Amino acid sequence: MTLYINCCVRGESRTDRLARAVLDKLGGDFTELRLYDEKPQPLNKERLEKRTALIEKGDYSDSIFDYAKQFAKADVIVISAPYWDLSFPAVLKDYIENIYVTGLVSAYGEDGMPVGLCKAKKLIYVTTAGGPYEPKFSYGYIESMAKNFFGIPDTSLVMAEMLDIVGNDAEEILSRTIRDLNTRTL
Repeated sequence: MTLYINCCVRGESRTDRLARAVLDKLGGDFTELRLYDEKPQPLNKERLEKRTALIEKGDYSDSIFDYAKQFAKADVIVISAPYWDLSFPAVLKDYIENIYVTGLVSAYGEDGMPVGLCKAKKLIYVTTAGGPYEPKFSYGYIESMAKNFFGIPDTSLVMAEMLDIVGNDAEEILSRTIRDLNTRTL
C-alpha cells in the first residue's frame, strides 16, 4: 500500500499536482491522508503522558497510535509539502510527533541506537518553491528521520523551484518537472 501524506492546504496546490504525477508514475492504489483535514494534534502534556503510559505497557490499541500504525505498515510513502519559510508546514511536524512511536516505527537496539521498524523501503518527498529551494530543513530532515529512525533506506526528492520569480513561467517549470518524471527512477 502506498501512503500519500498530503500537506497541501490549497485546493489548486502546485505541490499536490506534482505529487499526483509521482503517484501516477508509481501506479496502483494509494491511501491519501490530508493532514489539513485530519488536523493531527501536537503532543501536549496530557497526550504525551497518556501515550508514554500506553507505550510503557506495550498497549498500542488506543487511537492515539493510528497514524503510527498506518505509517509503519505502508510499502511506499509519498509526502507532499510546499516549501514554507525554509521548511515545511507545521502540520507535518505535528504528524511526525504522532507517528514517532517507540515499538511501532522505531525501537532501540542493545547499543542504544534507533532501529527502524517501518515496512516501507521507499519514501518520496515532493515539494515546490516560489524561489530557490534549500533542502536542509525540509527534505534533509525527513530523509534523516526515514533512514536513521524509521528504517526506510531509500528516499528521493522531487521538486520544482523558482516558480514565483518575476519572468519565470511557473506553469512551464512545473510541466517540465512532471515530464522529467518519465526519465527518473523513483
